[in-house]
Amino acid sequence: MDTSTRQRWLGALANSPMERLQALLPPALPAAPRWLRRAETGLMMLQGRSGGSGARFNLGEISVSRASCEIDGHIGHGWVRGGDGRHAELIAQADALLQNPARHAELMAAWIAPLEAELAERRAARSREAAASKVEFFTMVRGE
Repeated sequence: MDTSTRQRWLGALANSPMERLQALLPPALPAAPRWLRRAETGLMMLQGRSGGSGARFNLGEISVSRASCEIDGHIGHGWVRGGDGRHAELIAQADALLQNPARHAELMAAWIAPLEAELAERRAARSREAAASKVEFFTMVRGE
């Protein structure tokens, strides 16, 4: 499995609202996955870079929830911002199922494609809102 593909689906799952995952995922989830780590919440240090590409610096801490489970020999991990452990558990289960080659294509089409489309629409809506408040500044040149 390609790392960038896994990062893509984990990003879509983590950035989707919990309510959407609860509506979309449960029909395909197993009744009782084997939990390696039930949901737990802690702090993580965020790092930034000066100018986007310069030296790293510690920006601050953020709370995160994480969970890990095993389904059919595939280990899934879920990380999400905030203290919602159920969200992290749903992501972990989805991650484990998406690693199964027999179900990968089906679940990508059923789960990840719609979530990515919704995420793109939310981003476009935020961009439209920001563009509506854009202010153009200009400088008048004095004649010499």
